[in-house]
Amino acid sequence: MLPRPLTNALYGLYATHVLHMADRHGVFAHLAAGPATAAETAAALGLDPDTLERLLLVLEAFELVERDDRNRYGLPTELAPYLDRGGDRHIGAMSAHMVNGAAAQLGRLDAYLTRGKAGVDADLPAPFDVIYATPESTREFLDAMWQIGFDVSAELVRLADLGGVRHLVDVGGASGAFCVSALRAHPGLAATVYDLPQVGPYLAERTEEYGLAGRLEFAPGDFFRAAELPEADCLAFGYILSDWTDDTCRELLAKAHRACADGGRVLVMERLFDEGRRGPLATSVMNLSMHVETEGRHRTAGEYADLLSEAGFGDCRVLRSSQDKHLVVGYKTRP
Repeated sequence: MLPRPLTNALYGLYATHVLHMADRHGVFAHLAAGPATAAETAAALGLDPDTLERLLLVLEAFELVERDDRNRYGLPTELAPYLDRGGDRHIGAMSAHMVNGAAAQLGRLDAYLTRGKAGVDADLPAPFDVIYATPESTREFLDAMWQIGFDVSAELVRLADLGGVRHLVDVGGASGAFCVSALRAHPGLAATVYDLPQVGPYLAERTEEYGLAGRLEFAPGDFFRAAELPEADCLAFGYILSDWTDDTCRELLAKAHRACADGGRVLVMERLFDEGRRGPLATSVMNLSMHVETEGRHRTAGEYADLLSEAGFGDCRVLRSSQDKHLVVGYKTRP
């Protein structure tokens, strides 16, 4: 038998796909209501019983479901909030993106290793031209960003201490996960999501869902083509700088410095490498994903603090959440 790390690495391809299939076909949602056998679940969902049983056995082997002595499957208590569609931590959209988006592009790694990314990607469309190519791909991406951002945003809002902030601009804020959390926590706050025009309809859905009309606005724009960013006393970049090179990050943070009111701040919210870049695992994996899907990479807290300092922000602070997304804050001093 192979050592466990090799077993997990070799067969991990199946884990991601069966995770996605179980979510897509409602298996986890069915089991969230109570334990059921493979046959009972297949009958309830109209699925092929043989295929479903094989899928469940893989999920059990990866400890993603559990089985009792009556051969009934259920969700482990600690995993249920992530697998049940009704929870804020549900990862279904992220697993769909991993299978339909990221995995579909991993084939380029072979060419990257032999020819380098720049040469391979020279004739390809820009990353977000692909992501926002169709309404279906746009929604899949924005749903994934909401799922990995909304639950942790409540904690990030507390860490950011936005009590004195009047206007928050979330640069590349997608469908508004951070803004929604900030507005719910601070009734006197106004917020604007600044993102590509394609995002507007999806933000409107969240604005209506959370009753934030008049407080959550959308400003369509391209932060590369625009000479300046919208002005505010707090600007946020959540999972944005990791999409781009250091030079591009310097350009964006320089624009943020000009747009930021004196005494204001910039929030950088990202996965962070440990200072020795030995993990965490999710950051290491997504760092490779950034290489394939975008032009960026993940960085250490120190690297983000250096980028903020180069842009003119001072008193940089690192505030870590209990999840994968952390906060690096830079302040614009008064003249």
